[in-house]
Amino acid sequence: MLEHKGRKTGETRRTVLETVVNDPDAVYVAAAWGASAQWLRNIEADPQIVVHLGSRRYESEAEMVDGDDAGTLMYRYAADHPSALKRLAAFMLDDPGDTPEQQASRVAEQIQLVRLPKSLQ
Repeated sequence: MLEHKGRKTGETRRTVLETVVNDPDAVYVAAAWGASAQWLRNIEADPQIVVHLGSRRYESEAEMVDGDDAGTLMYRYAADHPSALKRLAAFMLDDPGDTPEQQASRVAEQIQLVRLPKSLQ
């Protein structure tokens, strides 16, 4: 779960998100609804967040992930969840591509991935 501040109200908001990749140093999540996702708009305005990951809670600063890094992360997701990526690509894209690599790359071009570091450096 992600805690963030409303960009207009300043009130604490909570959003449950699916983890795309969980690395030792960061969790990566996706804004599948793109720029219209309110949580994404809120963290773009104020990236200071609180992450709840299982029983662990920590403060962090959200970072946008773009380009090749986003494609690599989506390909990792595809390797772990091939059926889920295939369904997501078919839902989101007119031409999802034939291979998992193509699907991951095209999905990554359409959604914003966000890095949630597990500790501030």
